[in-house]
Amino acid sequence: MPDEPRENLEDVRREKLRRIADLGLDPWGKRFDGHQAIGALRASAPPNEPGGAAPGPVVRVAGRIMLRRGQGKVVFLELRDWTGRIQIFIGQKQVGELGWKLTEHLDLGDLIGVDGRLGYTRTGELTVFAETLTFLAKSLLPPPEKWHGLTDLEQRHRQREVDLFTNPESQAVFLGRSKLIASFRTTMAEAGFVEVETPTMQAIAGGAAARPFVTHHNALDLNLFLRIAPELYLKRLLVGGLERVFEIGRVYRNEGLSPRHNPEFTMLEAYQAYGDYHTMMDLTESLICGAIEALGGGLVRPWGETAIDFTPPWPRRTYAELLAEYAGVDPADRVAVQARAEAAGVATAGKDPDVVVSELFEAVVEDHLTGPVFVIDYPAAICPLTKRKPSNPAVAERFELYIHGVELANAYTELNDPLLQEELFRKQLAGLPEEESMAKMDEDFVRALKHAMPPAGGLGIGIDRLCMILLNRSSIRDVILFPLMRPQAGGTTA
Repeated sequence: MPDEPRENLEDVRREKLRRIADLGLDPWGKRFDGHQAIGALRASAPPNEPGGAAPGPVVRVAGRIMLRRGQGKVVFLELRDWTGRIQIFIGQKQVGELGWKLTEHLDLGDLIGVDGRLGYTRTGELTVFAETLTFLAKSLLPPPEKWHGLTDLEQRHRQREVDLFTNPESQAVFLGRSKLIASFRTTMAEAGFVEVETPTMQAIAGGAAARPFVTHHNALDLNLFLRIAPELYLKRLLVGGLERVFEIGRVYRNEGLSPRHNPEFTMLEAYQAYGDYHTMMDLTESLICGAIEALGGGLVRPWGETAIDFTPPWPRRTYAELLAEYAGVDPADRVAVQARAEAAGVATAGKDPDVVVSELFEAVVEDHLTGPVFVIDYPAAICPLTKRKPSNPAVAERFELYIHGVELANAYTELNDPLLQEELFRKQLAGLPEEESMAKMDEDFVRALKHAMPPAGGLGIGIDRLCMILLNRSSIRDVILFPLMRPQAGGTTA
């Protein structure tokens, strides 16, 4: 079929829509039960017997027209659903007068149902030989040129619906993401955790150091914050006696856009009573290895032009030894840290020394963490929600999981001393202006701790970043169905 002229294409398709209606057919389709997944159909197809075979089985398929060729009294279509593609043979004699008239008005992108027999053409192509056609929906807009799919990355992100039906690899990424999340739920259930839901609108922005989005509840005349973390509510559930809880959900941070950051993203956050950060390391390995098993392809996975070996157990390196190895300083030596930070181009003026340590680590160490590697035992001063090591109160029992410089998980032995927690909150908030959204202490959380929270381990995993790594994508936007985009001319972000 020759390429359609690009001008007035929608008008041409609207006219075909009218003609389909004139045939007595609903151009927007109807229920079409019992159709088979094309991928399963291909997998179970009988072999192509030399010399011809008995008529193949009766089948029913539905999907989008991706290719059309042929002329005269025979038309071939390529039909695709979310499991695969298959060739359709339409003969004028086989589909009858109504079916043939409908075939004349079919466009690339239309959705149809086909009843027929499964068999092979003379060239050996598995084919559904159509006997009945059912029109399911008209595509009024043409697909990308020649069905090569959207190749411009920005347009793929803005028009994800077109990206999905024109680029099978993109659809495979999001089906893989769904498998990963399902495997997380399976692993957590097998480990005795229960899934819960906590508020996404909160009166106090807590649980992490990040700038929140602000919204307003009209009936209460109350400013609320989209959550930056579910942490403080989940810990209150530990106080309530739910000993193993987790939540998979969206969190929101009013920060910039980059290949590793989207203002809304998906996290798994979990808490286990009577555990610690070592417990959470074991759980993290189980979750990620379980996800890899669900995705298939083995524990050694491609990442760009290299490969990552996820075979457990993963190395565990202390924050101090890594800083000494790659920056040549002890995090406790503030003078040396400041000098090294300035040499590395890290701005230090007016910054707390603990912030300087953290920024030096990001600048000098993170890119060396090819991983997977657990970075453990952080400076306590930058971990206000973390229990200190009994042998060294200056060190917090915290880990972060890194893979190729990307932080994927963060976990603590949770601080459950309400008096120390209150003191640390006050220090953290000291000097912040009252109007600052992060300048309020969560009194409800502190009160809950006073009812006794069990010793516990807590874990957060960034699902979008993990999908990016396991599915071998270079940007977090490639694994978020509808990432936030900068406005186009006209003001839309879509």
